[in-house]
Amino acid sequence: MLSHQQLAAATRIGMLTRERDTATACGLALQELGRALPFDAVTLLGIDPVSGTHVQIAGVGYTAETSQALAAEFVSTPWYANVVRQELPRSISEDADDPGPRFRHGWFYAERVRPAGFRDGLTGALRRDGRLVGLIHLSTEGADTYDTEARQLLASILPALGILTDPTAHAEHDLPPGAGANLVTAEGVIDVPGRAPAGALQDEAFTRLVEVFALSRGLRLRALWPVGSEWHRVVLRRCAVGPGAATRTAVLVHEERAELPYGLSPRELEVLTRAARGQTNQAIAQALFLSPRTVHSHIEHLLRKTGCVSRAEATALAVRDGVLRPAPEDLEYFVERAPAAREQGASRR
Repeated sequence: MLSHQQLAAATRIGMLTRERDTATACGLALQELGRALPFDAVTLLGIDPVSGTHVQIAGVGYTAETSQALAAEFVSTPWYANVVRQELPRSISEDADDPGPRFRHGWFYAERVRPAGFRDGLTGALRRDGRLVGLIHLSTEGADTYDTEARQLLASILPALGILTDPTAHAEHDLPPGAGANLVTAEGVIDVPGRAPAGALQDEAFTRLVEVFALSRGLRLRALWPVGSEWHRVVLRRCAVGPGAATRTAVLVHEERAELPYGLSPRELEVLTRAARGQTNQAIAQALFLSPRTVHSHIEHLLRKTGCVSRAEATALAVRDGVLRPAPEDLEYFVERAPAAREQGASRR
């Protein structure tokens, strides 16, 4: 039967999933785990969504280099397949009860585990929404430490550890219900669990916009973008993604289907965007291959539709509410920055 201390530790680990500082939360989770299960060393590993390699997020008694090197070898063994396949964590003590090759009789135990002084170990696969996101491994110098009750206790904690380990977990925070989303890194595009892909990323012009945003010092950009025959409200937001030392800067792109606001036409949206970046009617006409008279008409129409009494009021509305269809060269005018970055930009001008 589980003790009060073990139950309390498991509860505290569950509460840590609310923390946004993943590295600190994972370290605290291992401290709590030590109150529930004995170990002389432990490593918590996340799977880098880009490279697919295991990266140590937190550990006790294992350096990151050692843990990651061992994981790289372990994933090629049949024992790794057994760990992933079973819901109940595998232990060296009780693997005779499990189907498949016996870990204690294999080369990995003989050449890696036993020489390090460990006689027992417990390994669990970490999942989030059915996806494999990492591993937890506990080692102890004592033999026959991890019985069935210990395995069951760790199994009850695995879901919380999976949330802490999932490198995309924080990307889901504050996303509108039903919004399509992706994480875009320099190495590639990452799916966001439970979300449809962002359709705007199929557009090369939009992809270029994301690239320029990633290179900027911006924190957020809101805009409107055509996706097929529909319009979507899109948001680009700078964030961090990846486990442990593999954390990298990414752009979270999320989108929702939306009609053009105020009954604006696509051309009026283009004119409003260029007006919001400070272009004159003459410059807008040249850029859009229109006559100045036509641009003037578009300005009058969009003022009437938005209920604004002046061009300045309309452009302020566009920037404030993201009623924009920007090109990459427009980002310096519309990207939202940290206060310090805005002040530095103003001083340079």
